[in-house]
Amino acid sequence: MKSSDLFVLDTNVIVSAVLSPRSVPRQAFDLAFLRGTVLVSDSILVELDNVLRRPKFERYISAEGRLQFLAKFVEDAIIVEVMEVVTDCRDAKDNKFLELAVSGDAKCIVTGDADLLVLDPFRGISIITPQAFMG
Repeated sequence: MKSSDLFVLDTNVIVSAVLSPRSVPRQAFDLAFLRGTVLVSDSILVELDNVLRRPKFERYISAEGRLQFLAKFVEDAIIVEVMEVVTDCRDAKDNKFLELAVSGDAKCIVTGDADLLVLDPFRGISIITPQAFMG
C-alpha cells in the first residue's frame, strides 16, 4: 500500500530515469512512485518537455519513447499549482523545485544538483540525492 508521502524529482533525475533504465536515478524515480506520490508543476513540465525533445537523446531512446515516458509521467504524477514564490536558491532556475515542494507540502526533493543540496533541509523539506533516497 502506498503511503501519502509527497516527493519532488528534479528534471535531471527524471531525464536520467528515462535515458538510463538501470541507473540509480531510475531506481529512485520508480521508488518515489512506489512509496508515495510525485509532484510536478507546469514550469517543470515545460522544462522536461523541452529537454526530452533534444535530438541528442535519440541514441538512448527514440523521440516517441521519450514522449510516451513524459505522457505516462504526467498521468502518474500530481500537478500542483505553485502558490508561493521562492528565491532562496543560488541558481534561480532551481527555485521552481523549492516552490513546488513548498506549495505541494512535499516530504523531500530528490536531486543531484549541488545548488539545491546545499539548502538541505529547506523549510523542513529534505533535499537528498537519488542514492540517499534509495537508502
